[in-house]
Amino acid sequence: MSEPRVALTFDAEHGSRRGADPDAPARILDALGEAGVRATFFVQGRWATAQPQLARRIALDGHLVGNHSNYHAPMTLLSPAGVRTDVREAERRILSVIGVDPRPWFRCPFGDGADSAEVRAALAELGYADVSWDVDSGDWHEEATSESVASTVLDRVGDGPDPGIVLFHTWPAATAEALPGLVAGLVRLGTSFVPLEEFVDVA
Repeated sequence: MSEPRVALTFDAEHGSRRGADPDAPARILDALGEAGVRATFFVQGRWATAQPQLARRIALDGHLVGNHSNYHAPMTLLSPAGVRTDVREAERRILSVIGVDPRPWFRCPFGDGADSAEVRAALAELGYADVSWDVDSGDWHEEATSESVASTVLDRVGDGPDPGIVLFHTWPAATAEALPGLVAGLVRLGTSFVPLEEFVDVA
């Protein structure tokens, strides 16, 4: 059986729920750096301007940067013009703070709009393709723990074919706590950490 492949992705956004930890993003970047794992971060524009040092560090550490909207509003609640305005503003902030162009990578907040032809057309007009996920770590649930986050991902990897794209967030304490052991567990399973491009065709 071929070794499983995963692309780790993180939504970098404001966390207002119980379990949010202001130190979590830096701890996540530390863990990825120590393990030598390159990930993808979908950055909310407002988060980038609120956390410029962390936002810049994502790129400096060699991770791929995508766009995660500006206001983190459900895309289907916006008109096509509203989608374009929000995404352009996020792009402007990301370019200003981080210095990299996030195109063509975009992730709809909450995944809302990923199946909408209207939203996808508005994104394509701006040079973006929506990137969803195959495995939801569940780290955004208020009851999430480091153990539940790790077991959700490791169990999926052990189930068979490529787990594919894994969804995490940068704000939960559970994610920061789980990541070092989770990455080590994936390595023990023979997992390859691959670029997002291996799972997403944006041609």
